Amino acid sequence: MVEEEELPICGEIVPENEAKKEICGCVYVPIRWFRMLAREMHWSFVFGVVVTYGISQGLGGALNKVGTQYYMKDVQKVQPSEAQVYSGITTIPWIVKPIWGILTDVVPILGYHRRPYFILAGAIGVISMLFLSLDEDLHIFFALLALTAGSASVAIADVTIDACVAQKSGTHPSIASDMQSLCALSSSIGALVGYSFSGILVHLIGPVGVLGLLAIPSGLVLIVGVVLNESHVPDFSYRQVTEKFISAWMFYWLTDATDGPSFSKATIGYIYSIGAVGALLGAILYQYGLKDYPFRKLCFWTQLLFGVSGMLDLFLVLRLNLKFGIPDYLFVVIDACVSDMIARLKWMPILVLSSKLCPPGIEGTLFALLMSIDNAGVLSGSWGGGLLLHVLNVTRTKFDKLWLVILIRNLLRISPLCLLFLIPGGDPNAALLPTDILDTEEGESPETESIELAFLADNGDGKSATLHG
Repeated sequence: MVEEEELPICGEIVPENEAKKEICGCVYVPIRWFRMLAREMHWSFVFGVVVTYGISQGLGGALNKVGTQYYMKDVQKVQPSEAQVYSGITTIPWIVKPIWGILTDVVPILGYHRRPYFILAGAIGVISMLFLSLDEDLHIFFALLALTAGSASVAIADVTIDACVAQKSGTHPSIASDMQSLCALSSSIGALVGYSFSGILVHLIGPVGVLGLLAIPSGLVLIVGVVLNESHVPDFSYRQVTEKFISAWMFYWLTDATDGPSFSKATIGYIYSIGAVGALLGAILYQYGLKDYPFRKLCFWTQLLFGVSGMLDLFLVLRLNLKFGIPDYLFVVIDACVSDMIARLKWMPILVLSSKLCPPGIEGTLFALLMSIDNAGVLSGSWGGGLLLHVLNVTRTKFDKLWLVILIRNLLRISPLCLLFLIPGGDPNAALLPTDILDTEEGESPETESIELAFLADNGDGKSATLHG
């Protein structure tokens, strides 16, 4: 009798215990993943990635994007064409990322290659954002100067943490994909939080106040420079040293057009936050399902889908969604989520591939050079998009030809498919550089590897072949 009475009880307890184990497993797996990364590469590196990608670029970038758009529109009261040009100017620090990369690789300060540049980036960001927020009547020249300085702050921190990630990828090739997943997840979660509150914050404290809050992420970047674990380079000889095509116009159409959605500040922020959810889903999908796929195959499908997803903007501008009974808000939310998820999936294998191609000792220089190509595309897209919109006579209140601009953009998105044969098609987890290059111990000084500016400029005796290999 006792056994018969206990059987139902046991039958009830076992599923309950299994459910608890599943819940605990879902919580414990990310924690165990973080602990593994911290154990392999030191907790300060993980902290630096979370702060730089998650708080500075993710959360801070979201607040900066929405705050700057409303700052130019409502405070400076500039025309859309001017806003497009100013947006391109603020991306210039990202075009010259190879300069920051060279400095972090070959010019240590007080014996450190990375830490001083985090401190410098944080200081520039704090000063520029406080300067911008303390005067609401700031002249456009000084406002643009402060925004560009803030962009330079983020760019310097970005190239420095990229150099750290590339260096760790060379010494730990088996977890290179995990490091890029950490970067992407941090950035996506930070952007999700930032976009969720950006519209509300702009409504409550105004765009100037939102831009002033960006001093906080910069301060955290400064702290990264203080706590980062980095090998000291003794007795260094200083004698050795001798993503946007039409985003601004879509913003004006979404908020100002009489025949458009006319979304509010809070709605714009929520839409961006949904896009961040899509980017987060893309990072998770890559980490747990696609990171073992060959680079070439993955890049083909993601680039193709990236071009196709752009057609959603065309449906919206032509108001085809209303003909199918889909409200503007729901359609824009779907568009933001799908587009950002595909964009993240498209970008992840490129980052992993770039980090694997960086030889030891010049991680910052080469990775920054590779990334500056993308930033040059952003600048040319911003200015080229503004020129195309001007030629097609798309103004603040006239959007008749905006559909044609979107169509041209989508065609340009799929044009890189003809160059995919240049991307390696082998195992993404295998080392891409020769073994003799990867045998450099982590923490070696530039002197032991003969990494000098003279070496970088030398192309006559074959000693610079490492840079091209």
